[in-house]
Amino acid sequence: MAEASNEEIRKKFREALERKNHQAGMSTEHKDGNSKVHNVHGPADHKREFRRKSG
Repeated sequence: MAEASNEEIRKKFREALERKNHQAGMSTEHKDGNSKVHNVHGPADHKREFRRKSG
């Protein structure tokens, strides 16, 4: 009886996983689109200069 119960639970989980995978496959993905963010860090060749205040 325990084995039949385990098989039934496994079957339900398998069906739920199939439904989940099917839903995930139907979603709209924008993998081919470009990002709106470009050159986030600015020019890398510029080193920031710090000066002390005089006076």
